[in-house]
Amino acid sequence: MLISPAELALALASSTPPRLLDVRWALTKPNGADEHAEGHLPGAAYVDLDTELADIGEPTRGRHPLPSRDALEASARAWGLNDGDAVVVYDAGHGFGAARAWWLLRHAGVDVRILDGGYAAWVLAGLPVETGAVAPEPGSIGLGWDGMPVIEADDAAAWPARGLLLDARAGERFRGEIEPMDPVAGHIPGAVNAPTSENVGAGGTFLAAAELEARFAQLGVDGRSEVAVYCGSGVTAAHQIAALEIAGFTAALYPGSWSAWAHQGRPVETGE
Repeated sequence: MLISPAELALALASSTPPRLLDVRWALTKPNGADEHAEGHLPGAAYVDLDTELADIGEPTRGRHPLPSRDALEASARAWGLNDGDAVVVYDAGHGFGAARAWWLLRHAGVDVRILDGGYAAWVLAGLPVETGAVAPEPGSIGLGWDGMPVIEADDAAAWPARGLLLDARAGERFRGEIEPMDPVAGHIPGAVNAPTSENVGAGGTFLAAAELEARFAQLGVDGRSEVAVYCGSGVTAAHQIAALEIAGFTAALYPGSWSAWAHQGRPVETGE
């Protein structure tokens, strides 16, 4: 599910190179089109997370509800994807935006990997970049759906009684000390805090499988209990699911996450 810059460079030089998607995104600057134009991997199409990897709807659905299959298929065709294409997604470095694309494309049945360390790792390796906008030849891919487990709010409410519900937000948001985005601070009752930022090392690459396995074991992930993950709006939770998969575990995503939960007036816990 991960690919290193060196491995990607070899794949791009092969007779069947993967398609590249640039998903640069941050909570404070969601549109990364200008960074893409300033420099990107050769041939990479820019993907707008807010408009192409999410739907727009009522606040009770959260800030980044999942797009429909048809909407994602239209976007994937605009990125130039065809049936059978292998895809590599990347972002600026830590993988949060890329993981959302990885999760959605896996959900839709696409062969997709994350460039570990993203654009920063590619540049650090001294590999070529290009500038300007990329206008791919439209593709004709047909997407599937339901390839990844998904839960809704009622499932999340009941989940701690049957398994482990991980909250991937920063500790201060989980504890309810601050809430910069949503109307209520705190967390879903019974959830366990597991900040997504702790999935990566200083260079922005994922921790090794053994390190991630040990991290999640300390949080109660044992391979026997079912695991579900949420975050603020379902974006960084996808990164948590990727990290869990690297460690050998599967997990369900609550796409609405805290942004949906808080707007629905559901019960809230604060503190550890």
